[in-house]
Amino acid sequence: MTSLSAETLAAAAAEPITSAGNAQLGMAVLAGIAVIVLLITRLKLHAFLALTVGSLALGVFAGAPLAKTITSFTAGLGATVAGVGVLIALGAILGKLLADSGGADEIVDTILARAKGRAMPWAMVLIASVIGLPLFFEVGIVLLIPVVLLVARRGNYSLMRIGVPALAGLSVMHGLIPPHPGPLVAVDALHANLGVTLALGVVVAIPTVIIAGPLFSRYAARWVDIPAPEQLAPPRPTAAPEHRPRFGATVFTVLLPVALMLVKALVDIVVDDPAHPVQRVTDVVGSPLIALLAAVLVGMFTLGRAAGFTRERISATVEKSLAPIAGILLIVGAGGGFKQTLIDAGVGHMILELSKNWAVPTLLLAWLIAVAIRLATGSATVATISAAGLVAPLAAGTSTTETALLVLAIGAGSLFFSHVNDAGFWLVKEYFGMTVGQTLKTWSVMETIISVAGLGFVLLLSLVV
Repeated sequence: MTSLSAETLAAAAAEPITSAGNAQLGMAVLAGIAVIVLLITRLKLHAFLALTVGSLALGVFAGAPLAKTITSFTAGLGATVAGVGVLIALGAILGKLLADSGGADEIVDTILARAKGRAMPWAMVLIASVIGLPLFFEVGIVLLIPVVLLVARRGNYSLMRIGVPALAGLSVMHGLIPPHPGPLVAVDALHANLGVTLALGVVVAIPTVIIAGPLFSRYAARWVDIPAPEQLAPPRPTAAPEHRPRFGATVFTVLLPVALMLVKALVDIVVDDPAHPVQRVTDVVGSPLIALLAAVLVGMFTLGRAAGFTRERISATVEKSLAPIAGILLIVGAGGGFKQTLIDAGVGHMILELSKNWAVPTLLLAWLIAVAIRLATGSATVATISAAGLVAPLAAGTSTTETALLVLAIGAGSLFFSHVNDAGFWLVKEYFGMTVGQTLKTWSVMETIISVAGLGFVLLLSLVV
């Protein structure tokens, strides 16, 4: 997958699909992004269709032959889906097993039973971060909101004091930590080392989630003091399992792929010899595909069988987990097509040439590009994919750690100030029963804190590593 993408990029660098000058290319990029923004925000067109039309518009505005633009788009779509599609599917299966088996409930109940008083916001961060590893943001919201509302009501806690840490944990996982779609696509586009990115992402995520979660929630609770809504989130569609998996087995299953990928990254640094037997084993076992596949297969026993699921029930759970991610795969694929259209049009090289005379560090430039697209489209995934395509040439020749930090800078920028054009904004607003203004004061400010703090810690890491 990586070698194919590298060949595609090399071919694009050698023979751009257009001979337009920098000024025309710059206008084409702005026009293409504007088309995507208008289609998503004004016409409410699905992001997959908007990205497809925007990619074609970019090629037309850049003066490229339509046939070549279509070829670039389809090649990028195919390469992206081939690179991350299976990983997204495996993550969805693991998340569905975790939810349906009661494993997520077991983690929640065990931690909450041991957390009281001032420790409760920290417990919510821990719950959201652990559950958020294999789950998509929207799924994590549906799982955690009932818990947040019940804890706030029964323990007489401020809703924001409990809810903001949970949202921060989910959001940080979504934007910075693989195997979530955005970070995975950025890793693929920039040819970053997934294990190193994951390790550095954890280093950045921990202090970021502390600042945006338990610490910020103190102020959010003062700004917005509302009771927990009477109605909880809609009931989960699956029936309660006969038995729950054990806490230790559940946590082991969730953290297994992370541990395998981190071991691979550590061995790559310590051994640093591709011919060494240990590194050859960890290169296979710690690859994203094998790590997630191992977690899914282990989860069928530690989660599915432990919950009393029959083989048929496990098979049905796997099948049901795949349907909801069809839209995500299409959006990610179309984003990859847009990215490849940008690259093949020579936009990346244009930015590389122009940025040579700028006093803006590469990490900050990547963050700013992601912020601009995030504010315009409202989608963290679209912002990550598009920004990765634009700054990909800047990653050429950089070290492994520098490339990983570039991925994290893009991920942090993609979370900046969620507002009314973001589906997550409305999801949080409705579940917490807030007004638009209250949601801006809490959720939107929290997202901005995550973005800015994430960038700050990425820049600090760049001075150290």
